[in-house]
Amino acid sequence: MTGQAEYEAHPIDRPTLLVTLTGTDRPGLTSAVLSTLAGRGLDVIDAEQVVLRGRLVLGVLLTAPRDHKELKKDLKALAENLEVEIDISKGVGDNEPRRKGRSQVTVIGNPLSAAGLAAIAGRIADIGANIDRISRMARYPVTAMEIAVSGADPDALRAVLALEGVAQRLDVAVQAGGLYRRAKRLIVMDVDSTLIQGEVIEMLAEHAGRLAEVAAVTEQAMRGELDFAESLRHRVATLEGLPTSALDEVYDAIELAPGARTLVRTLKRLGYQFAIVSGGFSQITDKLAAELGIDFAAANVLEIVDGRLTGKVVGEIVDRAGKATALRRFAAASDTPLSQTVAIGDGANDLDMLAAAGLGIAFNAKPVVREAADTHLSVPYLDTILYLLGISREEVEAADADGALN
Repeated sequence: MTGQAEYEAHPIDRPTLLVTLTGTDRPGLTSAVLSTLAGRGLDVIDAEQVVLRGRLVLGVLLTAPRDHKELKKDLKALAENLEVEIDISKGVGDNEPRRKGRSQVTVIGNPLSAAGLAAIAGRIADIGANIDRISRMARYPVTAMEIAVSGADPDALRAVLALEGVAQRLDVAVQAGGLYRRAKRLIVMDVDSTLIQGEVIEMLAEHAGRLAEVAAVTEQAMRGELDFAESLRHRVATLEGLPTSALDEVYDAIELAPGARTLVRTLKRLGYQFAIVSGGFSQITDKLAAELGIDFAAANVLEIVDGRLTGKVVGEIVDRAGKATALRRFAAASDTPLSQTVAIGDGANDLDMLAAAGLGIAFNAKPVVREAADTHLSVPYLDTILYLLGISREEVEAADADGALN
């Protein structure tokens, strides 16, 4: 090879035509427009089509023919026949390339007000960035929009939009754009109050008649006010003498977070690896992993002697540092770079794990966790995480309707 360019760039000064069609959507409109263009030897440079509540907007950017007046005449006749509107605009060159600093902004509201979305758009404009595209990711049970933005550093954009999101009561996530966003292949999730509703240790403590005491200690540990290992030993000590049947009863009473099954099922279909890591107990998490088809699990091990809990844990405690260690171990086992991992948690015990992952998501988290994570979600639906990964509700429903993928 001689260093010759692999591809020839489009001349930036070539005359072009932008054809824009608007009208009531129905089968055959796009085909009719393109067929009218087909016989003139034109090249398609760009095209985009959207449908909103049955209203079609189609834009096609073409190399301009020498006599565009004849083409304009044909397209006007076509528009009249199809009962649509067609606009033809002559110009020069291709679209402006997107500016450096590309980000994907996900805005989630329940509901998403026009005022809220306007405020987000305003802050994007205030820092000199440009909105390149907006598309809907979900319409229920929340409304989620994905906004492609260029011309701003993602970290600077995140700082601005995080404040506006709080003011508008919206969840706003900002991620760097590009291929890596679509390459995250390992999800590592906390269990208590994230994958499941409630705290397992409190459910066990209720069986032991020590719920109030344990719940108070749990709350302090979640806020980061107590050393986790110390608080765990104190709480587990209250369980001494409980029969192992209490573990089975607690497992049967567990309620998954809304959307948990959808999240795991969808990501597994797409080839993601899934892991759970918990400051709770392996006697529960191992059963959860087996039931949901989760690939990896790590948790503390309750000591059991003669069918009863001794009030102690066995082996190393899975604490804040231990969760991050588990994430790295799972990443190595699944051959996934840390940059392609996603961690999800709600408590101070998850902070190191969230920091170690390529994307850290605080889910209905304590303030200290929300402030430290890359992004946070305050809606109760765990499957909204899919929208942060570029997966729409319509795609999920289509996959569920297709029975071939189970």
